[in-house]
Parts: sequence; structure tokens; C-alpha cells
Amino acid sequence: MKIVDFKTYVIRTPRPHRGGRYWVFVKLRSDSSIEGIGEAYKVPFHPLTVSRMIEDVCETYVVGNDPFQIERLWRSVYYGEGYESHDHHQHPDHTVLGILSAIEMACWDIVGKALDQPIYNLLGGKYHERLRSYTYLWPAPDDNSRKSPHTNAEAASRSAAAHVAEGFTALKFDPLIDVMGNEDPREPPLDRLENAESVVRAVRETVGNKADILIGTHGQSTTSGTIRFAKRIEKYDPLWFEEPVPPENRDEMARVARVTSIPVASGERLSTKFEFRELLEKQAAAILQMALGRVGGILEARKIAGMAEAYYGQIAPHLYCGPIEAAANIQIDTCSPNFLIQESIGRFDGFHADILEKPILWENGYIIPPTEPGLGVVLNEQCAKEHQYVKE
Repeated sequence: MKIVDFKTYVIRTPRPHRGGRYWVFVKLRSDSSIEGIGEAYKVPFHPLTVSRMIEDVCETYVVGNDPFQIERLWRSVYYGEGYESHDHHQHPDHTVLGILSAIEMACWDIVGKALDQPIYNLLGGKYHERLRSYTYLWPAPDDNSRKSPHTNAEAASRSAAAHVAEGFTALKFDPLIDVMGNEDPREPPLDRLENAESVVRAVRETVGNKADILIGTHGQSTTSGTIRFAKRIEKYDPLWFEEPVPPENRDEMARVARVTSIPVASGERLSTKFEFRELLEKQAAAILQMALGRVGGILEARKIAGMAEAYYGQIAPHLYCGPIEAAANIQIDTCSPNFLIQESIGRFDGFHADILEKPILWENGYIIPPTEPGLGVVLNEQCAKEHQYVKE
């Protein structure tokens, strides 16, 4: 079997843009007319530029190759093997890894369809019959206050109650988001720490023991500020403390992990087994949150999950993009014994359902793994065409 053609999709999402303002997909087609689809996560360029980058990589490395030879294809793109204008990429950045991830997903989709098996059956089989999921706190349907459920205790309480009523048993929010920015991490002021604690307290009092609470910071605090905040909220028993400091300094993240009882989670901004190795060896995180549209794809994520098992680490794949990456996450979750919980975009309804021929199945707080071959999802071509991103 050979890959003979490809097509990219840049999708503009409708308001409220849950999962991002646009999604970038790639579809590969084999000489036996089997198609596979993948998604790149947050490649840091204009989406139409990303589309052209994917086309370049497909033209250079993918067309003419066997989709079954995923390991060889992955290394060809990662190291730049056989490309006459440059011999190797040295250390590929997130741009290359995002593109490679999308292509790798699409190859697995083809392989699964060719063998008439879901991908999880090719990576160890179905270990989990259903997958617990969590959601960010979105404003409650009846809340017209325009106050953020992340930083306002009353809005957080209303949102938490609404999501628990939907069936969720875990809720994530960033109570320090109002001190975020593009600057270096900073020491949170005392009034911000007090307000953040009040939000955490309000959510815990609302949900009781019906739901876990996940503290989803974005590395906006200094190590000392993070430790001060952790000591305030330990009594509310969060399931995790996500990216308590920026992820590039694994030593400082490990310092946080050593002084708090809250498990540290990290990984959405990392790629490949090489960066995740440091998290594990330095004991910087107990919960790994690889984004499959950035980390290197499905097989790379499976390798990372296997590494984590040796450290008694768990996986909770990150998701803030479209349903194709979600489908890839679900395949890894299903076959990984150390799966903990899956991030979801609500109940995978709304536009995440509209863009697929058949939506991802979510029931009472759990995702039900598909039984269809490959990724188990099919792109709704008409919907994709109607939401095609056009440069203004």
C-alpha cells in the first residue's frame, strides 16, 4: 500500500470557539482508496501557513510511502532523512512535531481501516470499557452576569453545579488566570491568592464529594508563588495542580511537586518521549498530559504512556482543539492501563459533533470508545466546506 494523495482542511470554528478559533486537519489517501485523517495542535503560525507546511511535508516525505511503516516515516520527518536540501532537522520544534503528529494520526487511521480494527486493538487492545472525562468550567446556561467562573466564586459555584448536573465528575478551572500574560512568571499578589482560594473553596463546597476539582494553571506564577498557593488549597483536595510553573524548567516543577500533596500534572506544551522522560526522571509530574496533535502522534503517546507505567505515573491527555485529536486521544486512553481521565470539550456536542458524520459518544460523565475501524470518526465534508477558513 502507498499514500498517493493528501488534502488539508483549515476550519474556522463558530462562536464561542470552544476548542480554538480554527482547526487544521490533513487527510491522506492510499492507492487502495482508503482515507485517513489527522489533526495538528496549535502550530504557532497563521493557519494557512500551517496548511502549506503540511502540504510541503506530505510532498517531501509522505506521498509514495507505505502508511503501515509508521516508525520509519516518523523518523524520516523527525530527522529530515533523505531531503536533499538539508540532511537533518537537528532538534525539531513544535511546528514540525505538530505537522508530524497530524500525518502520523492519519496513517494510523488508514492502517486501522485496512485491517478493519480500531487503533486501540492494534496497540494492546481495549483495556477500558469507558473513559472518565472532565470539562473546563464554562458559564452556567442561566448565568447572565458575565463574570468568569474561573475567578468569581459565585459564577464558579453556578457553573460547577450545572456541570455536575450534566453528569461530569471532574471539573477544571484556572483561578489565577487573571494574572496570566506573556511576561515571565510572577509572584501573585495577596489579594489574587485570596480570591483564587475563594473560588476553589466555592467549587468544593458546591460539588462536595460528587466531583474532583482540577486546578488548571498555565505556569503564570513563580515557584515560590505557586508553593504559597498550593498550601492554601491543599485542604480542598484537588486531583491535580496543572503546570504550576512554566514547563521548560522541569527542576522547578519538581521543586513544587516535592512540597505539595497535590499531584502535579503537565505535558500539553511538551513533545516527544525525550521531553517527557525528564518529567518522569526528575519526578516533576505524576500525571502526563500529552497533546496528541503536538507530542508526535499516537505511537509516540503510547511509548510515553509505557514509560510512565514504570514510574507509576498516569496519563490524562490534553485536549483543546478539534474532534480528530480527541478521537486519537480516545484510542490511546482505551488501550493504556494507566489512563486516568480525558479532557473533553463539554459533552462533545455543538460544533465538535457537527463536523463529524457521527459524534463522539459521551454518556453520564464518560466517553464510550468507538468500535469502528481506525480513529472511529468520519469528517463531515459538507460542514467542513461551509466552515472553511478564508483569509480576510
